[in-house]
Amino acid sequence: MAGMTTTTSRHEGKAPRGRTRPGPALMIVAGAACTSSSGMFIKLSGVNAGTAAFLRCALALLVLAPLAYFEYRRLGGRSPRLLALDLAAGALLGLDYVCWVQSIHDLGASIATLLLNVQLVVFPLLTRVFTGVRLARRFWLTAPVLLAGVALASGALGHPEPGSDPVSGALFGMAAGVGFAGYLFFIRLGGDGPAPAEAGGAAGQGPALPVEDARKPNPHTVLPVCTATLAAAIASGVVGSLWTGVDLDPGPAAWGWLIPMALLGQVLAWLLINPALPRLAPDKGATLLLLQPILALLFGVGFLAERPTPTQYAGCALVVFAVWRSSRPDH
Repeated sequence: MAGMTTTTSRHEGKAPRGRTRPGPALMIVAGAACTSSSGMFIKLSGVNAGTAAFLRCALALLVLAPLAYFEYRRLGGRSPRLLALDLAAGALLGLDYVCWVQSIHDLGASIATLLLNVQLVVFPLLTRVFTGVRLARRFWLTAPVLLAGVALASGALGHPEPGSDPVSGALFGMAAGVGFAGYLFFIRLGGDGPAPAEAGGAAGQGPALPVEDARKPNPHTVLPVCTATLAAAIASGVVGSLWTGVDLDPGPAAWGWLIPMALLGQVLAWLLINPALPRLAPDKGATLLLLQPILALLFGVGFLAERPTPTQYAGCALVVFAVWRSSRPDH
């Protein structure tokens, strides 16, 4: 997501006259704060990867489906192309969830969440291949630093936290990051983005969105989140059933952690993040989403007694630096 443009839309965050619409930056910050607690809830629940991923989506659908129905009655449906993008995004999100939960069990909630930042390498590459956006020089300079930080943070290089499985955790964490990058890519394509000249950054870089979609306002908020969550439930249910199994009755203690995780990390978080992402330049959105792994690290250390080693903290610092630097303008 970072490293794609150097110019932020002049109109981002502005709503039509007569309407009050929260700024996209504030929405992403609030959404990141919600998602940052998900790893902690999953680890406390003690359920396996397939169960946590599927129930997260299934529980969220109980809230999202009625809201989506009322939005459909009020605004009508989504176009077939946008619906296909929502479904594709959700399928990748389901894969992301299963791999991410397994990474949590292998590495801990804080480090597993940090590894999702590999999407900051994958997302720009996707946009380069599929939308023609030229990657800024800073992307090629910071990508190796980011990957080195991921290797150190996971424990694949240096000294891992005792009891962790750094190789397996790093592989699953990176797979989750790739799935998350694909989810963000499709959500952005199906969202309400800036005009083409602004979405692509500097002149000559090309539009980040197809012209007909970049100019067309997208009034839906709940319906794309509900559609993507449904696809994620199906994908995570299939992958989880074939891999770890899915326990539909994990017990009262597990439900007590899974329910707030679904409401905060799936319903509220994506209702805030999804409509906000297309209204921001990609580099600014990436910088704001950096709050998620930072808060997850604080949750893991403060509430789960996770104790990353000094080399893992050094890797975390490298990741934070790489994300921050990738969002800075070229000189």
